[in-house]
Amino acid sequence: MDLSLLYYGAQWLAGFIAFITVWGWIPLDNWWVRGVDFPRIQIMVLGVIAWIGMIAFWSEWQLGQWVLFAALCVTLAFQFRMVLPYTKLWKKEVEHAKSDAEGTSHHLKIMVSNVLTPNDETQKLVDLVKQKQPDILITLESDKKWEQALHQVEADYPYTVKVPLDNLYGMHLYSKLELIDPEVKYLMIDDIPSIHTQLRLHNGRVIWLYCLHPMPPSPTEADKSTTRDAELLMVGKHIKENEQTAILAGDLNDVAWSKTTRRFQRISGLLDPRIGRHFINTFHVKYPFLRWALDHLFHSACFTVVDIRRLPSVGSDHFPVMTTLQYEPEKEQKQKQNAPTAEADDIKETDHKIEEGKKEGKKISNENIEEHVSPAL
Repeated sequence: MDLSLLYYGAQWLAGFIAFITVWGWIPLDNWWVRGVDFPRIQIMVLGVIAWIGMIAFWSEWQLGQWVLFAALCVTLAFQFRMVLPYTKLWKKEVEHAKSDAEGTSHHLKIMVSNVLTPNDETQKLVDLVKQKQPDILITLESDKKWEQALHQVEADYPYTVKVPLDNLYGMHLYSKLELIDPEVKYLMIDDIPSIHTQLRLHNGRVIWLYCLHPMPPSPTEADKSTTRDAELLMVGKHIKENEQTAILAGDLNDVAWSKTTRRFQRISGLLDPRIGRHFINTFHVKYPFLRWALDHLFHSACFTVVDIRRLPSVGSDHFPVMTTLQYEPEKEQKQKQNAPTAEADDIKETDHKIEEGKKEGKKISNENIEEHVSPAL
């Protein structure tokens, strides 16, 4: 084997990793910039391969190779900093639940499943729900077909909110616990819903639940991430300003380490139970190496974690996720210290992003109306 090919290949890969990392720092919302947020695990793995490959030939380095290696080290350190909090090498942001002497009376089991509208394997989800018996089931991309299939479990879920849509943004909420004054809101775009409701826990405590599924930045959907970012930040700001005890869950079409999701945490004060544990990569089911976490759950500091895990495939391009929380108000003050704190720049940028999101959402809504209006006869 010609070792020079490995030598130059390692350099090319190192240059690519440095370039793609710096590219992601460009302060634009366009999909071709924000898309770099997603594959940080993959970029990190390739960066390690490049680092090892360059080290193997260090005796042959010239000035250019030293500069390239330094750039690789800096950008690789950045990628590690983004990813490591979602491993056991980091301090847990949310404590593990203490043993509950009252059984599961303080537990709350929430299942989130993006079902993929064209997916016809509806019975897989029905069987999974019957097996796992979540207190709350949130489905995304669910249409009338999925609504009819889920009739099989409705006897166990007396409280429901149904928004069947065939535009990939349908949403259904099934609850064993009482929902108080649930509302369906269209925060940014006229045909992309979110569900906002109060929820009475087993112990009688009332909290807020927000179910979101904003539009992702991609060449086939939104040109920019503006409406997605604005929707998440708008809800986070609302939670903080109203001092709500809340849980936010759904397919956010974003990753936990993006600047928007991290800013959302600072603005809302909600905690991420994955920090200090593991990734919970949910998308894409068919491509293990190209997989990242798009389905999320954040919660107030009065909850601890019993369990959080990815569930078996239901035929969708997303795996379902089950999170079991425990209500422990005595842990609230201690865990609040783990919550990231908003700075003045966060508040300013949040307000700016929300205004930009409203403008962009109005533009997209108008375009959708024009696209679906039949031409005059």
